[in-house]
Amino acid sequence: MASQILQSAPAEPAPGRHEQGPEEAARRDAEGQAYFDKVMAEDSRIEPRDWMPPAYRKTLLRQISQHAHSEIIGMQPEANWISRAPSLKRKAILMAKVQDEAGHGLYLYSAAETLGQPRDQMMADLIAGKARYSSIFNYPARTWADMGAIGWLVDGAAICNQVPLCRASYGPYGRAMVRICKEESFHQRQGFEILLELARGTAEQKQMAQDAVNRWYAPALMMFGPPDDDSPNSKQSMAWNIKRFGNDELRSRFVGMMVEQVKVLGLTLPDKDIRFNEDTRKWEHGPLDWDEFKDVLAGRGPCNAQRLERRREAHDDGAWVREAAAAYADKQRARQAAQQAEEIAA
Repeated sequence: MASQILQSAPAEPAPGRHEQGPEEAARRDAEGQAYFDKVMAEDSRIEPRDWMPPAYRKTLLRQISQHAHSEIIGMQPEANWISRAPSLKRKAILMAKVQDEAGHGLYLYSAAETLGQPRDQMMADLIAGKARYSSIFNYPARTWADMGAIGWLVDGAAICNQVPLCRASYGPYGRAMVRICKEESFHQRQGFEILLELARGTAEQKQMAQDAVNRWYAPALMMFGPPDDDSPNSKQSMAWNIKRFGNDELRSRFVGMMVEQVKVLGLTLPDKDIRFNEDTRKWEHGPLDWDEFKDVLAGRGPCNAQRLERRREAHDDGAWVREAAAAYADKQRARQAAQQAEEIAA
């Protein structure tokens, strides 16, 4: 399925490059840079076998692998509530959502592999604590209402951030995002519906929904990344048409969406400073705790250690599956080789 989404072949170095002289290598690089610049100017797409600057490849690997890790780690807060869902219907819906997140991770790992990074290495970096993932998944999900807040706020922020990535300049990434964004839209609706039902329930249920919104609001806003002035990668990603909008622009759009939707829920956003700036025509919000954001990214969040430890356990527990799959693949290759040998002999 992932290969159908990506429609790309693994990246390879130029044939015979190690045999080229300095002048020939320089000529090829100049031609490649000219083609790359033309693609960027035309707002078209780079494919895996196209020439690309090393820095562009490095930026893509960082962004796509972090995105993939976020999908995999992001399964944990919700998976913890599958056995505690309040009804069979809710259990089935939540299971389907967690399965979707696993699929998103697979699509994105496949996209990263087209840049020449083995999936095993990406996973090794994650469980060793060398790779980053979205800070939002290092917060605890304390009540069933958190499943609603995660769906409405966290997946809502993801949609706002990821829909423009469907037009990313790297083909495999953009194509993977089309499928992912369609499924994320259902995830947000599911979260909204959970909160709506709680908000229309008893006073205690409504308070539980409000408490979840209060706790997830600020971390959801910080999902877009630090302010543009403090974001070293954002400007270059936009110049390469990987990203289409800055962190602050996306955050403002998200706030505007939530302001209207929270009215339908009958809840409130925990931000008395939200306002629409008539001069800039943008939504503004209150101050965010960027020191907390940096602490979570540095591994000092409420659930950082727990999330990585659980990922390591799952990786170790699944070793027999990977070994069985590899053994089966070896057996199939040996069988095909034997059949080919028989056909040649005949």
